Amino acid sequence: MTTIRLRNSKSRKVEEFHPIDPQNVRMYVCGPTVYDRAHLGNARPVLVFDVLYRLLRHVYGEGHVTYVRNFTDVDDKINAEAQRRKAVGDPRTLEELIAERTEETIAWYHADMDALGALRPDHEPRATAFIGQMIAMIGDLIAKGHAYEKEGHVLFRVRSYQNYGALSGRSVDDMIAGARVEVAPFKEDPMDFVLWKPSSDDEPGWDSPWGRGRPGWHIECSAMSYELLGASFDIHGGGIDLQFPHHENEIAQSACAHPEAGFANYWVHNEMLQVEGKKMSKSLGNFFTVRDLLDQGVPGEVIRFVMLGTHYRKPMDWTDRKREEAEATLRKWFSLVGKSEVGRVPNGVIEALGDDLNTAGAITVMHSLRLRGEHEGLRASLEFLGFSVDRMSEWVNSSPTASPVTDEHRDIVAAHVMRRHRARLEKNFELSDTIRDQLLDAGVQLFDKKDAPATWEFLSDFDPAKLEALK
Repeated sequence: MTTIRLRNSKSRKVEEFHPIDPQNVRMYVCGPTVYDRAHLGNARPVLVFDVLYRLLRHVYGEGHVTYVRNFTDVDDKINAEAQRRKAVGDPRTLEELIAERTEETIAWYHADMDALGALRPDHEPRATAFIGQMIAMIGDLIAKGHAYEKEGHVLFRVRSYQNYGALSGRSVDDMIAGARVEVAPFKEDPMDFVLWKPSSDDEPGWDSPWGRGRPGWHIECSAMSYELLGASFDIHGGGIDLQFPHHENEIAQSACAHPEAGFANYWVHNEMLQVEGKKMSKSLGNFFTVRDLLDQGVPGEVIRFVMLGTHYRKPMDWTDRKREEAEATLRKWFSLVGKSEVGRVPNGVIEALGDDLNTAGAITVMHSLRLRGEHEGLRASLEFLGFSVDRMSEWVNSSPTASPVTDEHRDIVAAHVMRRHRARLEKNFELSDTIRDQLLDAGVQLFDKKDAPATWEFLSDFDPAKLEALK
């Protein structure tokens, strides 16, 4: 059986993955708050954990993996949009307007993620369908002394959980000193966070022992994961921006509600996305949605390829140049494999993915497959990684986008990378360093992996003539 190794944020180490029950491998990933179109950064965790889902199904069997990704449909931004529609004359109730906004946003999300080749999770729970379970969990936390009610709010007593901060590596006092925390008269401690809050007449709400109100954000995932996966499950994933406070708070709630269980054994976090080296933001004018790219004619497979070209634990920089290179590579690959049979996924691809989801390393192996003319293996690898060969046939025959990097350049780099990998295995470090320096001089940056071929990136000073001279 393929060994899967994952970087566990809880231990801060890359560990071998051993599921609680190999017959039912369970994974929970924090999903979107459905108030608007998914921006490009929202797509990264979807694709990262889609690859992990595919790998787990490959290793343990399709019927032996349960993947849950939620929809947060209780949120102030959703409420604000519903209130805006009502203010401009929509006669429907606030609840009806909220339901409409949620439905249309989830439909957008599904359409956009489907276009990226992402498989639908086994369960996509909506927070509003689990309000009763959240109320029950909150009541249990109060009974056990981990939460308290005041002025219609219920708050989690952070200092009642001794291991709070272990995931993010900070103490409670450090967090208070270095973070912005909401100071409110109903809090016993500045770090205590809301489990339940009151709703005004123009806000959605549910009846509870503490009055009409709605849940806090963090309790939603704790309740839904418990109901669908149990008190202990294998993997909890999400973006690194959720590590604190969301995931830290989830652990505290769940560990206190179910002290006999372990909650999630492996915590996997992906790094964030940038655009042309800068944080994506509306103020910088570099903010765009997945749909914006799709409407501009960028195929979902190209977006997927660019995303997977960077290891999930490194910041992913979306650039026009990467998009052009991805288009050129996929156009060539799809034209080669379009009429070939689907073979077996080569071991090299599976081994790269098993090494902490090294998608960039898997792509390096695929370049080698193309170079050796192993088109059946290349097609199998593409399909396994979520690229639809059949769907791309029309795009392949359309006019290509010009790119300074040709497929021949990629083949040359792939050949040198594999030659260097062999040299490293033979401990010929002089040759290994020479190849690395020659490629860097030609404008190709290598990124080493311990037990796999290096991945690479074409730099802005890429010189085709220097690269071709290395042949």
